[in-house]
Amino acid sequence: MAYVITQRCCNDASCVSECPVDCIRPTPEQREFATTEMLYIDPDTCIDCGACVDACPVDAIVSEDDLTASLARFREINAAWFERHPLESNFDPLATPVRPPKSLGTLRVAIVGAGPAACYAADELLRRCDVEVEMFDRLPTPWGLVRAGVAPDHPGTKTVSGMFESAFRRETLQYYLNVEVGKHISHEELLAHHHAVIYAVGAATDRRMGVPGEDLPGSHSATEFVAWYNGHPDYADRQFDLSGERAVIVGNGNVALDVARVLTVDPDELAKTDIADHALEALRHSNIREVVVLGRRGPLQAAYTSPEFLALAHLKGVDVVIDESELDLGPADRAALDDPDAEPSLRLKYTLAQEYAAKSADPANKRIVFRYLASPTAVTGEDRVSGIDVVRNELVEEDGALVARATGETDHLDASLVLRSIGYRGEPVADLPFDERRGVVPNDQGRVIGADGAPVPGVYVSGWIKRGPRGVIGSNRVDSEETVEHVLADFIAGVLPAPTADRAALKELLAQRQSDLVDRDGWRAIDHAEKTAGKAAGRPRVKFTTREELLKAARG
Repeated sequence: MAYVITQRCCNDASCVSECPVDCIRPTPEQREFATTEMLYIDPDTCIDCGACVDACPVDAIVSEDDLTASLARFREINAAWFERHPLESNFDPLATPVRPPKSLGTLRVAIVGAGPAACYAADELLRRCDVEVEMFDRLPTPWGLVRAGVAPDHPGTKTVSGMFESAFRRETLQYYLNVEVGKHISHEELLAHHHAVIYAVGAATDRRMGVPGEDLPGSHSATEFVAWYNGHPDYADRQFDLSGERAVIVGNGNVALDVARVLTVDPDELAKTDIADHALEALRHSNIREVVVLGRRGPLQAAYTSPEFLALAHLKGVDVVIDESELDLGPADRAALDDPDAEPSLRLKYTLAQEYAAKSADPANKRIVFRYLASPTAVTGEDRVSGIDVVRNELVEEDGALVARATGETDHLDASLVLRSIGYRGEPVADLPFDERRGVVPNDQGRVIGADGAPVPGVYVSGWIKRGPRGVIGSNRVDSEETVEHVLADFIAGVLPAPTADRAALKELLAQRQSDLVDRDGWRAIDHAEKTAGKAAGRPRVKFTTREELLKAARG
């Protein structure tokens, strides 16, 4: 018997170092780690010890004897990776992490943001040195996209917050929630109270399609829709037109798949989750029967991961529909698929699409329809969205890469709702340099780089504002470790300016500036109240979705 890594793998890689026989791949040191869809366990080497199970923060690792029908295929998915990458174990004990000597005293670090990148950075600091960490977020709640971005029907993915909650119990980390940097406290004031400031503010905006009609009522970003159904207080009052029978999602990444599921799955299933009550009520009255997912390139280049694509097969009352003509491959794609060195995930992605195309749809079911090589040219309608015009693309090779180029073939889809899901983008951070083209703060492995090309003393970044919007939740662990490594190296080297004010002074300053500050006790009160309400309703929690409700709960 072996253990198997399944769909909800977050690429955290905590399991890698715990395996006594070194059979989990790829490791953070390997080239494949940066692009892998998930991690894999070699079934021929696994000794069934369960060490990886205990280390996994999202309960993604299951004994092969306990795999459910929806997860059974992951046995062969794990094995297939090692057919392509035979396990060559050169296992060496991990290098002892650098720890600042006690003679340097306590390192003080401010972390701006409270999502996964911020939390992994805080966790690494707490494990590595004598430190005081202050975590700031403009919302009254922590966890960022774990709370406001992960789909409600993926509760396992959200369990990573439990790991953070456990690590942050000590007073060495203090919360300053409902505090906005730039409004309640400045960047310079943060530097005055800390040796270092780490910005882990994510990528807060979405990319636009740039087509006529994009701003018509009924055309929205998927970012808004996701925040709405997850109860983000800035989006709780949004309205989405669910009166028509068809919605169109432009983009085919995992967020697009999340949105497609939420729009089509039985609301009674969602009622068992932590979805926002206002969204659940709206979905109960939705008329949407079909969601069309548009991808500008072919099925081999689809942005979704194979595990998320596979999971669609197990939705009750929902058919995945793909026309066989959508799967015709050009010479370059066919060669890539036939290449004996092709990654197993590439073949799996195409095999799954073929399997969906071979199935007959049940007219009684709702449908998720995948269209490839299709780009929007206009969102149509007079006073609101009535449809979308699309153009057929072809893949052409430019500078060694396959790119989508429009042909003369066009189509029109009637729709009452259009959601763009074509990527996130970082926003400028006050008093920090910014790369407008890439949408990130310029940095060298986490050290912020100024206009003169030199590191800005004491200022760092982690997460999407550092590397751009790519990777999943667990990808932030390795990213944050890299940033923290440089913070500690700079502290040891004596290049971090010593703070001129201490923790008590910071607390007094913020108490004066923000009377509605939410601290550890306030967050615990919110968390307890939501879980208590959820227990009564048979749900994980019932979220408060306005600042007023959240602050009232924080006050107990």
